[in-house]
Amino acid sequence: MTDKIPVTVLTGYLGAGKTTLLNRILSEPHGKKYAVIVNEFGEIGIDNELVVGADEEVFEMNNGCICCTVRGDLVRILDGLMRRKGKFDAIIVETTGLADPAPVAQTFFIDENVGRRTKLDAVVTVADAKWLNERLKDAPEAKNQIAFADVILLNKTDLVSAEELGEVEARIRGINPYARLHKTERAKIPLGEVLDRNAFDLDRILDIEPAFLAGDGHDHEHAHDHDHERGHDHDHHHAHHHGGLKHYHDEEMQSMSLKSDQPLDPDKFFPWIQDLVQKEGPNILRCKGILAFKGDDQRFVFQGVHMILDGDHQRPWNKDEKRDSRIVFIGRNLPGKTITEGFESCIA
Repeated sequence: MTDKIPVTVLTGYLGAGKTTLLNRILSEPHGKKYAVIVNEFGEIGIDNELVVGADEEVFEMNNGCICCTVRGDLVRILDGLMRRKGKFDAIIVETTGLADPAPVAQTFFIDENVGRRTKLDAVVTVADAKWLNERLKDAPEAKNQIAFADVILLNKTDLVSAEELGEVEARIRGINPYARLHKTERAKIPLGEVLDRNAFDLDRILDIEPAFLAGDGHDHEHAHDHDHERGHDHDHHHAHHHGGLKHYHDEEMQSMSLKSDQPLDPDKFFPWIQDLVQKEGPNILRCKGILAFKGDDQRFVFQGVHMILDGDHQRPWNKDEKRDSRIVFIGRNLPGKTITEGFESCIA
C-alpha cells in the first residue's frame, strides 16, 4: 500500500482561491515533487516565471514540481505521469469551478491501472467566505463540493464580519459536519493540512465522529426527519440555536451516522449496502464506515462514492477496542428511515 502515490482532488468555485493555493504549491520551496493537473492553463494563471520548460502539456516548475493540463482524459495524463523519471510525492488534480468532484474521485476506484499506482488522499474544497451563502442558494454544484469534501478551506475570511463568518460556517456544517474546516486568508495554510491527509485512507476512517457533533445536544441520527417540513420561505434552511451557536439543517443535503454495538451479519450487510447504493446511488455522495462482523476478528472498512463501493479487512481488532460498527452517509434527500431500518436488519 505504501508505495502508492497520494492524489488530492482540489475543487471549489471560480475565484474562491484555488489558483492562489496551486501557485503556492508550485512555487514554495517545500522540497517535495508535486504534479499538479489543471483543467486550463489560461484559467489558472500559473505565474510564467515559475515555468522552466515545457513539452506540449507538461510544464516544469523551478521547485521541481510539474504542471499539466487535462485536455484529454485524466487516466491518460496519470499514466503519462507515472512513466516519468523521478516519481512524485503527490499528485493534485484541480477540477473546474463548476465541476462535481465525484467522477474524478471515482476514477481512482474504477481504473485498475490508476488504482494500482495511486490512491485517493482527500477531496479539498476551497470556498469563498463572502460569496458562499449566495452560491449555496443558486448553485447545486457549490453544495455538492461542500458535501463531498474531506477538507474545506473557508477562504477570504478577511472580507467578512465575524457574524457573517459564523453564519457561513454554520451553513457549511449543516451540509457537511465531517470535513476538517480551516479558515484562511489568501489560501494561507500549511500544505500538510491540505496534502497527505489520508482522509480516504481506511486507517483514518474513524475520524468520522467529529467533536462538532459531540455534545451539541442535537440528535443527528434523525437529522433527516426534517425532510417533510417543506414550504418554508427562508430558502429551505432551519436554524437551531444552541447556546448562541446557530445550527443549520440543509433541507436538501443531509449527513447521517449509524452505529451498532452488536455485530453485523456479513451475509445480510453486503447485499443490503449493494442494493442501497444501486437504488440511492445518485443521492449518496459519500459513504464510509467501519464494521464488526459476527465471528470475524478483523475490522472491515469500506467507503463509497455514489454507486461505487470499495472495502476490505483492515487489521485485527485490538483486545481493548470496542467492537462497534459505524457508518456515515452524506447525500441529498436521503431516505433516513429506510436506511436506518435496513441497517438494523443486518445485525446478527
